Amino acid sequence: MACQVGDGTVSSGLARIVGKCKTIGDKTRSSFLTLKHGEVRVTSQLNRNCKVLCNRNGTGDCRLSTSCRRNGLFIPPVVHRRNVRFIVARNQLSSDCGVDSSEVKESLCLEEDDANSRDRNGAAHWKELPHHHQQPVDVKRELLVLCAPAIAGQAIEPFAQLMETAYVGRLGALELASAGVSINIFNYISKVFNIPLLSVATSFVAEDIAKLAIEDPPSGSFDSLEGCPDCKLVARSSERKQLSSVSTALLLAVGIGLCEALALYFGSGIFLNIMGISPESSLRIPAQQFLSLRALGAPAVVLYLTLQGVFRGFKDTKTPVLCLGIGNLLAVCLFPILIYHFQLGATGAAISTVVSQYAIAFLMLWFLNKRALLLPPKFGALQFGVYMKSGGFLLGRTLSVLTTMTLGTSMAARQGAVAMAAHQICMQVWLAVSLLTDALAASSQAMIASSVSKGDYKTAKEVTGLALKIGLLTGIILFAILGSSFGSLATLFTKDADVLGIVRTGVLFVSATQPLNSLAFVFDGLHYGVSDFPYAACSMMAVGVVSSSFLLCAPSIWGLRGLWWGLSLFMGLRTAAGFARLVSKNGPWWFLHSNFQNTKVF
Repeated sequence: MACQVGDGTVSSGLARIVGKCKTIGDKTRSSFLTLKHGEVRVTSQLNRNCKVLCNRNGTGDCRLSTSCRRNGLFIPPVVHRRNVRFIVARNQLSSDCGVDSSEVKESLCLEEDDANSRDRNGAAHWKELPHHHQQPVDVKRELLVLCAPAIAGQAIEPFAQLMETAYVGRLGALELASAGVSINIFNYISKVFNIPLLSVATSFVAEDIAKLAIEDPPSGSFDSLEGCPDCKLVARSSERKQLSSVSTALLLAVGIGLCEALALYFGSGIFLNIMGISPESSLRIPAQQFLSLRALGAPAVVLYLTLQGVFRGFKDTKTPVLCLGIGNLLAVCLFPILIYHFQLGATGAAISTVVSQYAIAFLMLWFLNKRALLLPPKFGALQFGVYMKSGGFLLGRTLSVLTTMTLGTSMAARQGAVAMAAHQICMQVWLAVSLLTDALAASSQAMIASSVSKGDYKTAKEVTGLALKIGLLTGIILFAILGSSFGSLATLFTKDADVLGIVRTGVLFVSATQPLNSLAFVFDGLHYGVSDFPYAACSMMAVGVVSSSFLLCAPSIWGLRGLWWGLSLFMGLRTAAGFARLVSKNGPWWFLHSNFQNTKVF
């Protein structure tokens, strides 16, 4: 295996191996080779940043060969994304003893000098040199394996919220409207910091795990390396990882959650005033009581949503599903007991939800503690600066999204209790079904973050195309289903004829916007995967300004229809902004416009 970088030559090779594997060459004193059960594990320690080379043959005989003429093995390190980046060599070697030329699979990373090719810390991105014979990654299978449980997880929580809305809606339009206003305020405040934490944690944890797998591969057992499917390098399941990205996310979640709980509990009246619910309104007292109770669950919500991001970084979407399933099942069981049996009404619904939120948070912490150390050995290992920098961009983005959505709710509340109740039903269904695509976005984000951190841009390109195709198809299917069934579905939430009459006018809004919603969520996940947080924030702020301006004017002219047209405009502009970034050849998506079919060595 030989490659030329600039005017110099970087070579690597293995000398003849006779009998037992030995350490060879003056330049490879620290290199070692281990033969176990037909597996050969070659590690160069000339530099502590070198990666592992593996080969396995079916006969147990080894034949390691190369075209290089150097003594020993030399693998030069390059800068890894965020910290360290590596050259990765993947060899497919024949099984006869001897030393001669053989097919070699290479994946090399070269520096990209473009100013746009910089990561969040200013470190240069590195391009992958494509190759002919690399074993293709089964992108479809991995994406589906990650996405299927994530879809279930995304469906569980909205289902519980729909159940809450249905139970409260049967109490009357006043209770449903007051709960709707309170829920929107709670979602705005509790998620304003959590969404950045969830998104940033997913990317950072995925990158740290990829880096750890390269820097410190576990000894003893083996899991498969990309491009070398017969090599097994299985990490010990009992080994708990020390990841500063995990500890930082958890500490930030706890602190932010406590601040949000205090703000919601003591500032409930102020928030209701902002939403247009005056002290004289019939909605004021029930809405304030509901919001004060829901405020107690804010720390748990921020924590368990952040934990979902951490698990996504581990490429584990099954554990969150289990925890969400248990917690929300508890809430569904408590709703009729507290609302009807104990006659607590909407207050019972709020208490049920808070109990389930803490159950979910504690379950996720328990599972995470089995695979990672929750706190770092020293405070200096935390990454507050990196989180705050990237999270700051997403904070602005989240504020833009939630401000636009909350403005829509506020404009609906000004239309009266009946209009607000109808809007709440439409919004719950609209968000519940469209957020299913968020599972696809989260899975794509984790895969892209992991691939890019390893310089595997070919896989990242495949994931991007596949995610967009699945997202569009999902949106079309949801459009067909909701377009034909939403009128009947609305009767599950209320029996009020006036409310149902208004709800049926929103069928087009709820159904026709699903393709746009699906693509918008997928684009978000893709941008987060390449840590393109600045663009995600700035584009969303611009979209929010345009959409909010429309929402301020349209309802006074067209009523709720104008409000729904404004929200449709918002999702359409989000999708357009995401697409515009991908077609740009100068940003972080340069690899979408590159050909990775032929290996090029410079």
